[in-house]
Amino acid sequence: MPQITVDYSASLDEDFDRRGFALALHPLVVETVDARLAACKTRTRRAEETVIGDDAADDALVHVGIHLLTGRGDEAKARLTEAVIALVPEYVKPAEGRVLHVSAEVHDLDPSYRLR
Repeated sequence: MPQITVDYSASLDEDFDRRGFALALHPLVVETVDARLAACKTRTRRAEETVIGDDAADDALVHVGIHLLTGRGDEAKARLTEAVIALVPEYVKPAEGRVLHVSAEVHDLDPSYRLR
């Protein structure tokens, strides 16, 4: 039941292949934490405003949050986080002067989670 949310800076609208990233991310999640491909769900959210540091540079942010059913160990979650961080730049076109900040986190879904 991976529920995946990708937040990204508005400045990446034309430079971030969000669909391509999701389609590459799903098999990575399956391999790393033993999920089912058909269960992977990703939604992207454009952040209208992103302020990083003193806002002096042309920085951009991609943050990936992954929520899984319980049962995965901390090591598997850490491997997935590192793999996600490595994958993101492959789907963002480089731009002169831009610094891309990438972060990721993996959490267990709340026990109240239900799916229909």
